[in-house]
Amino acid sequence: MTSTTHFFGDTTVLTWRSLRHILRSPDTIITTAVTPVALMVLFVFVFGGAIDTGSMSYIDYMLPGILLITIASGIAYTAYRLFLDLQGGIFERFQSMPIARSSSLWAHVLTSLVANLASIVIVVGVALLLGFRTGAGLVAWLEVVGILVLFTLALTWIAVIAGLSAKTVDGASAFSYPLIFLPFISSAFVPTDTMPAPVAWFAENQPVTPIVNTIRDLFSGQPVDSAIWVALAWCVGILVVAYFAAMAIYRRKIS
Repeated sequence: MTSTTHFFGDTTVLTWRSLRHILRSPDTIITTAVTPVALMVLFVFVFGGAIDTGSMSYIDYMLPGILLITIASGIAYTAYRLFLDLQGGIFERFQSMPIARSSSLWAHVLTSLVANLASIVIVVGVALLLGFRTGAGLVAWLEVVGILVLFTLALTWIAVIAGLSAKTVDGASAFSYPLIFLPFISSAFVPTDTMPAPVAWFAENQPVTPIVNTIRDLFSGQPVDSAIWVALAWCVGILVVAYFAAMAIYRRKIS
């Protein structure tokens, strides 16, 4: 019980330390939101009219994919900050103090979660200005937030692996580029049945498509099909694998 209390107390203190850095430079959150917002404006006003999404407006159709891109963009900063802490010797300093060993990693993860949720709020706000409308009730919104939190945690632990393993600052954040690109080969922006067969197969069997489809159904107030279980399985599976891999790398780094 004492060690658990010690862990939560240390994690809270270190999380607040990381959050203070973001509060002093809120441009990090704004920068994270700029790319998704620019993509949203581009697709809505340039490409949206050429894409058939049936009775659903294009902004309503593509917003779930934009939210995932927002998260994929934001976690690059987690890897970057973790790499700087590692290079700055902060972990060695923590080792000489009575601090729970994993609390420093969890502080970065929780900071990522808060920062990404703030970026998502900005993106959703802009989407509302561009015409996004939803029939989702409170429960559906809570389900959307839950899925986005799981997705953020899963990608953040991947970012932790990158931050711990990188040799350069650029390498620490470059891992996020494929993750940002992944929604473009999914149902995020165009229906998969319009794609060539090999591309459609990949799009329908990668993590982003079931997550996007589930969030889209929740936003539109439609019944959610089995895609939600596939989405949750992907999020939880990636989270568990990335967490244990990150902890194994971390133990080797500080041993």
